Amino acid sequence: MPTNNSVLVLLRGGGDLATGVALRLYHAGIKVMITELEEPLAVRRTVSFAEAVYEGKHTVEGVTARLVAQEQISTSLDEGEIPVLIDPTADILTFDPARFLAVVDGRLTKQAPSPLPIAVPLHIGLGPGFHAGQNCHAVGETRRSHTLGRVYWKGTTQPDSGQPEGDTRRVLRAPGDGVLTARVKIGEHVEEGQVIAVLDDQASVVSPFAGVVRGLIREGIHVTQGLKIGDVDPRDDASACFLVSDKALSIGGAVLEAILTRKEIREQIWH
Repeated sequence: MPTNNSVLVLLRGGGDLATGVALRLYHAGIKVMITELEEPLAVRRTVSFAEAVYEGKHTVEGVTARLVAQEQISTSLDEGEIPVLIDPTADILTFDPARFLAVVDGRLTKQAPSPLPIAVPLHIGLGPGFHAGQNCHAVGETRRSHTLGRVYWKGTTQPDSGQPEGDTRRVLRAPGDGVLTARVKIGEHVEEGQVIAVLDDQASVVSPFAGVVRGLIREGIHVTQGLKIGDVDPRDDASACFLVSDKALSIGGAVLEAILTRKEIREQIWH
């Protein structure tokens, strides 16, 4: 665990929405660390701190996250980075529980979470599956509407619609099981019907319309049928592929609000 005196917020998950949360907290002066899977499946990889698991470090909008071992967390924090630890079950909480002011579950599994290994002062869940007062203290709304980014201290968010927001065609899903090989890069323009990726050099994934490849799962990953593997944006703005979304920043604002609402936590952060 860190040997400095900084208190921490633990963020579970480093996908694009969780990265928006991490940036909001980081810029507010709150130290954050991320726990991730051994093989993250982020689609919007250019704006996902989860990429540090594969690359060793990954920078989003000028902020760098670094893959670390437990004994390297302190050094990474001191260097102004966001440490990323492979720890799917958040066992790091048990080593120095007093250091963690809050846990934010940004994995967006849309399922009820397994209990944390210890009780924490503030447990914030994002999206469906969380119920404030039952399996967490507060819930942040993640679905686009007038309630996006709101914090609930009782109850839950809107249910999962089961459909992607906007034009449903934009989301690319694996047509079967296999190892993905990319034919284009994130930020690249594609035409309708152009091959974006293939599975096991057989089944092809094609673009539903002309636009820019906003996201694409990492090449070499074994995917399963129906898994979200890509995202095509008809607005065709390549620069947007390298910026966290308005939705991610809105959710980040919800988390910041929830943390600062608690006076006892706020006082420790600003101490």
